[in-house]
Amino acid sequence: MCSIDVAASSVSSMYSATDVLKNRVGVYMETTKKFLGLTCQKILKVGRDDPRRAIHSVKVGLSLTLVSLLYLLEPLFNGIGQNAIWAVMTVVVVLEFTAGATLCKGLNRGLGTLLAGSLAFLFEYIARETGKVFCAIFIGALVFLIGAMSTYLRFFPTVKKNYDYGVIIFLLTFNLITISSYRVEDVLKIARERLYTMAIGSGVCIVMSLFIFPNWSGENLHNFSVSKIEGLAKSIEACVNEYFSDRETNMGKDNSMEDPIYENYKAVLDSKSTDETLALHTSWEPRHSWHCDPIPWQQYVKLGAVLRHFGYTVVALHGCLRTEIQTPKSVRLLFKDPCTRLATEVSKALMELADSIRNRRQCSPEVLSDHLHQALQDLDTALKSQPRLFLGPNGPNNTANMLALVAETTRLKPEKQLSSVKTESSALYEWKSKRVSKQLEVEGRFLRPTLSKIAITSLEFSEALPFAAFVALLVEAVAKLDLVIEEVEELGRIACFKDFDDHVIVDVDEKSKMEINLPSDPVE
Repeated sequence: MCSIDVAASSVSSMYSATDVLKNRVGVYMETTKKFLGLTCQKILKVGRDDPRRAIHSVKVGLSLTLVSLLYLLEPLFNGIGQNAIWAVMTVVVVLEFTAGATLCKGLNRGLGTLLAGSLAFLFEYIARETGKVFCAIFIGALVFLIGAMSTYLRFFPTVKKNYDYGVIIFLLTFNLITISSYRVEDVLKIARERLYTMAIGSGVCIVMSLFIFPNWSGENLHNFSVSKIEGLAKSIEACVNEYFSDRETNMGKDNSMEDPIYENYKAVLDSKSTDETLALHTSWEPRHSWHCDPIPWQQYVKLGAVLRHFGYTVVALHGCLRTEIQTPKSVRLLFKDPCTRLATEVSKALMELADSIRNRRQCSPEVLSDHLHQALQDLDTALKSQPRLFLGPNGPNNTANMLALVAETTRLKPEKQLSSVKTESSALYEWKSKRVSKQLEVEGRFLRPTLSKIAITSLEFSEALPFAAFVALLVEAVAKLDLVIEEVEELGRIACFKDFDDHVIVDVDEKSKMEINLPSDPVE
């Protein structure tokens, strides 16, 4: 009987172990399917976001296949030899996402290799006429001298910006050929084969970049400027709409990284390095347009700097939405219409500028329309209609408080006096908070930390300060809009944009809904 029970228990344990194993295998298979599904989605998303990435990948693969024939085909291998591998390395290093970046690296690599090979052959010819010992000393001195001079040359700003890669290739090639010449008889063959393989690899890269689905850095810089202006237009309008919206905002919570407003203007704040890199690569590109018009990359950089200054104002405007002290909604609603109209007009002006750059035409002469000036006048009239809101009440309590503040500050010792950086209003807030705390202590109660904030926000003048800052930043955005317009007009003049056509009607609202991809090439 006991043996039967033992057998039954072993069988049941086997079945349970099998079930556990099946469950684990099922979970593993399900996890693997989810992982593969997410991976495929990410791969497809990268290609859908910018199809040029897939095209560039195919171009790199095709280029590597072509230069690999130098190794795979016997006649080509016999002509070039083991140095054919340098062509493959050249393609991997030189072929970049844009034509300008490829030309910059390719020409730098070519010039560096040519100069290093010529110089190494000249010095080898001089050292060959001397003895073996003097030749070693001469080569060592050359390696030190050329290495030190080339490295010091890289610290010059112009060389660092434009020819740093060429100097590195020059230094590498010179040392390889010069040191090899001490053990190799025919150094001219080494230099020649090195130059041939570099020329073949660079030539394949340049042909692929310029003639097979070219991706121009100038076009990326052009589109990037358009997208930045549109992002600022969307941000400033969204800021004003959210400031006067009925829904409650999360005060004191740092969620700006997830805010769509931040997503619109963050490209402007981080655009300095991207603008300079794209402009540098654009300077190496030939004129490829139908009319061979120049690409004023310097002006695009200037426009980017002005847009960043405009973006700082938008950042401050966005910060007003997250301040701890907020003006009551009843007060904000008094100025909702003029502020909203002003923001809408600024956004329309920016969208008109972006559309003019996109279509390569001069901006409309009425980009600063009468509606914008009328919105400014309406906002000014609305502010003047409520002077007590910003100046504070002139009642007896306010006068008594100010007199008491003066008497309090004159009786303080020098080490306890207010700092010179404090304003009278901030001193008044501090004095009132102290007065409230003293009254609560007399009554036997203690002031909790939140009561100080309640005491400050209960003041009418402090409630008006955040709104005053918001309006001041909005007007500042209008003032900086003039600078943006000037740079766009200068860009149109230098780039020979076509004249504005009064018969062309541009739907700004539809343009604002368009989604423009930012340059997706890797900035190095």
